[in-house]
Amino acid sequence: MAGSKEKELGRVPLRERAWFKELVFTLKRIRESPLSLAGLTIVAFFAIIAIFAPLIAPPQPGRDPYVMPRHGYLATPKPPSDEFPFGTTEGQYDMFYGCIWGTRTAFRVGLLVVGGALAIGVTLGALSGYFGGILDEIIMRITDIMYAFPGLILAMAFVTAFGVGLDNVIKALILVGWPTYARLTRAGVLQVRQEDYVEAARAIGASNARILLKHVLPNSIYPVVIVSTLDIGSMVLTAAALSFLGLGAPIGYADWGQLISMSRNWILGEAGNPFAYWHTYTIPGIFIFTFVLGWNLLGDAFRDILDPTLRRR
Repeated sequence: MAGSKEKELGRVPLRERAWFKELVFTLKRIRESPLSLAGLTIVAFFAIIAIFAPLIAPPQPGRDPYVMPRHGYLATPKPPSDEFPFGTTEGQYDMFYGCIWGTRTAFRVGLLVVGGALAIGVTLGALSGYFGGILDEIIMRITDIMYAFPGLILAMAFVTAFGVGLDNVIKALILVGWPTYARLTRAGVLQVRQEDYVEAARAIGASNARILLKHVLPNSIYPVVIVSTLDIGSMVLTAAALSFLGLGAPIGYADWGQLISMSRNWILGEAGNPFAYWHTYTIPGIFIFTFVLGWNLLGDAFRDILDPTLRRR
């Protein structure tokens, strides 16, 4: 009855609106997929750690919270104990504090890098695919040049040029990452711009900006969304690799890659006990592995949910 009254008044009932149906469909697909739930649970778990990091590992008053507390200068790491649940690194940095606040660092790197690369790549890819011509040639040749170099090597070159530091790592990864989104967006725009509804919009005099933003881009963005979700984990992994190589976060900064870098002298343990310092590389490695796994599972779920070939019911 309520729905019929709303129709009489010219209002579409909530349950019949397109965005509400899409939301219900998405939630249903997530609920039906164990891998989707696993990925969502892992990402939510890390998000909770990042949000409540000041409560889980309280920072020292008056100090940068991302600098790990130091408890002496002894070179040999200490194993996990009641005082240090994850043990200490060389130089006696608290690994528990570093892993907890390193979660914030991981989200910062992943979201900023993917967000920046998306903004650049989607913009250039949309302009390239929609307008074509000389603009398309220029943008695509630039992406070809970027693809000619291995991503990690190119990121190392940018970081070396900008200067060592986590902020410069983020800038370098943005510059390395945008060509992927540009190509994906261009491919989607090239396909969608030939559709009948786009031609109809041109026929009624809609501007290029309106056609691109209202009709073309929303219907070609799904593959980019899927890849961007998968890339959050891979960008965190690349940033950790750069930190391990000494190009990322400085010593003592709460960063998982930096923690593993500080364990390199202790991987072989000691004479008679090769696993004496297992905590120095195993614990931050588990954090990196689980974080990347969560985003990969979530990306696979989005691929299944957003696949336009799936039948909507």
